[in-house]
Amino acid sequence: MATIAVAPDTKLKCAHCGEDCPDGKILLDDKHFCCEGCKLVYEILNENGLCDYYTLNNNPGQSQRIPVRKDKFAFLDDNKIQQQLIQFQDDTQTHVTFYIPHIHCSSCLWLLENLHHLDAGVQRVNVNFAKKEAMIVFRQQETSLRHIAETLTSIGYEPYISLQDLRQQKPRIQRDLVYRLGVAGFCFGNIMLLSFPEYFSHYGYADVKMNHIFRWLNLTLSLPVFFYSAQVFFRSAWGGLKSGFLNIDLPIVLAIIVTFVRSLTDVLTDSGGGYFDSMTGIVFFMLVGRILQDKTYQGLSFDRDYTAYFPIAITVLKDKQQIPTALPDIKTNDTLLIHNQELIPADGILLKGNAIIDYSFVTGEAVPVQKSTGEIVYAGGKQLEGNIEILTIKEVAQSYLTSLWNREELKRPREKKPSFIHLLSRYFTWVVLTIAIITATYWWAYDPSRIWPAVTAVLIVACPCALLLAASFTNGHILRILSRHHLYLRNADAIERLADVDHIVFDKTGTLTGKATSSVSYQGMPLTKEKLWAIGTLAAQSTHPLSKMIASFCGKDENLPVRNFRSVAANGISGWVQYNFIQLGNAAFTGTTSKIETDGSTVYITIDGQQTGCFIIRHHYREGIPALLQHLQKKYALSLLSGDNDAEAAYLQEMMGSSASLHFAQKPADKLGYVLSLQKQGHRVLMIGDGLNDAGALKQSDVGISLTENSNNFTPASDGILEADQLIQLPRFIRTCKNNKRIIVATFIISLLYNFIGLFFAVQGILSPLTAAILMPASSISIVLLTYGLSEWLDRP
Repeated sequence: MATIAVAPDTKLKCAHCGEDCPDGKILLDDKHFCCEGCKLVYEILNENGLCDYYTLNNNPGQSQRIPVRKDKFAFLDDNKIQQQLIQFQDDTQTHVTFYIPHIHCSSCLWLLENLHHLDAGVQRVNVNFAKKEAMIVFRQQETSLRHIAETLTSIGYEPYISLQDLRQQKPRIQRDLVYRLGVAGFCFGNIMLLSFPEYFSHYGYADVKMNHIFRWLNLTLSLPVFFYSAQVFFRSAWGGLKSGFLNIDLPIVLAIIVTFVRSLTDVLTDSGGGYFDSMTGIVFFMLVGRILQDKTYQGLSFDRDYTAYFPIAITVLKDKQQIPTALPDIKTNDTLLIHNQELIPADGILLKGNAIIDYSFVTGEAVPVQKSTGEIVYAGGKQLEGNIEILTIKEVAQSYLTSLWNREELKRPREKKPSFIHLLSRYFTWVVLTIAIITATYWWAYDPSRIWPAVTAVLIVACPCALLLAASFTNGHILRILSRHHLYLRNADAIERLADVDHIVFDKTGTLTGKATSSVSYQGMPLTKEKLWAIGTLAAQSTHPLSKMIASFCGKDENLPVRNFRSVAANGISGWVQYNFIQLGNAAFTGTTSKIETDGSTVYITIDGQQTGCFIIRHHYREGIPALLQHLQKKYALSLLSGDNDAEAAYLQEMMGSSASLHFAQKPADKLGYVLSLQKQGHRVLMIGDGLNDAGALKQSDVGISLTENSNNFTPASDGILEADQLIQLPRFIRTCKNNKRIIVATFIISLLYNFIGLFFAVQGILSPLTAAILMPASSISIVLLTYGLSEWLDRP
């Protein structure tokens, strides 16, 4: 017996997408292409003078090996669907926005913005690179929505149109805080400018009459800040009081109100210019921090449901005609035509065709399932080989897939734990109030006339704005640092929760193993290269995933004739290749008597009736996974929840450690129940998964992270989205989140130094507007610089 592995020959690179060219035979203008699809895209661009596309970046295109069927976008001819997608339309033009996942570089932007060269009806295209969206304005008299979608597809930028586009409104950009910030910034800047004469009035540089005018101007400018811009903090503080919780906005609101009242009193009694600059500055800097804290990644969606996974329409067979139909209009007993590589949108009975269905996203099971006529197929599976017809037995909204989203436990809101920032501010508030009471008591005994200026000065200077700024800027910068490494967290709360986890739960298929790659090895009698090519040529006749892997492993010779090819569903394939009769399949189909126990999928081979050996297809674990798991088991408890069988249990146990808990054949409810059991034991759980079968566990866990091969692909609802090749950086991400808390505490301690300086003047009742105007921006700016520097320094590898 021998084991061999065939190393692929050095391949030419495709001029369009950069993938290997299998034989170098597809050639045009001295350029090689991996498939006819890539060559066709080049021809289209060349004919329209758009080959500058290839000069901006090397191999900027996407592989076109899998052709898109011609009538895929026929549903866009439906007026009802058009109206739900169109954003604006008048007599001359129409506006529509398409989500295009393949946007990835400057060449993409350039080509899409020159779409009018390919379709004369297009007026302009505005591309949002972050969201991977293209807003297209076109003249409906000259072109159509369907034609534009087909044109985009023909050049490798197929728009992704899902059911979610019909059911949900596009989220609007939150502009309210921006408007409030603009008002506060305008008023703060002008008040600072008008306050300069007041700062130096004691040195004889100011005119008394002009100072009086400037004071009233400052009062006027402070009104929109107090009554409009600061309302965000008033509402938050009031909400905290109603729930019996002193959040960080309460002392800020106290400082804003006291500063405004003190300044108003000073102006009305003509005893000074007040602290309008400090009050508006507090609001301005706090709003800057609030916007950073509330900022999320608009190009990503953390709350996706099945509507983002389902297509917008499906083909219904009626009276032997194919009618594109929107999914909400699908009824029970409709006959659906499911095309190759298309999703099954509703539970149904297989009527016709060879159904090989990938349920990995629903169940986690990696091996495709073979279905025979009369069997039930479930929504969420993807048909992998040819077209099939199914008779629906449930509507889309009642299918098994949608029921996974509609479970009661997923509808319950997560119990929110208060941030340590709010807990810290609670003690800070009581300390400030205590200092104010002591100050008032002291001056009541010695000089009652100084109670008001001293107490108000204490409340003004002891505002915890530096604490909030430290938290907001640190959280915001940590989110940006993590996003640089392709971990996109939902919000700042997720940073704190990720730092506190003590138990990490992994899914296997698509998480520890890659979705698109598997390793193939041969075990058996030695084979010549000619025999390998013959086997690969036969395997290439089938579209079954295992056959494709074998064909890729063995290579093929297109000049070899294949005769009497036969495919038996769920068993194998056979045929004459030149002078040899070859069978590939399971043991019963090939007549193999000596089965091999292995931890992967096995495909047996017989050549001319002789048992030759077998191909073993194993899941390919992502690069660096063994080292990652060995590192994590030293600090965290580890678990594995897999929908697969336990064939690889021994290997996984070795990688994850003897203390790791491994669970196989897990259904979605099993995964959710396991996470709940860990939390009842007091563990803080991080769940990392990739499919719908992980959705319940991801949502229930303290932190749920969805792994994806592309950050804009479909992922279940989660706290974060992590690109798959960055999973090995998980320990670094957790360490960065732990550093987040340390940085906030360190900067808060430094901010206390500014408060001590200010309190030195405040308790004496001699805090001047100039001193307050210096301390407030100095503390804010130094905190911002410090948080930025520490975040970058601690993020070093």
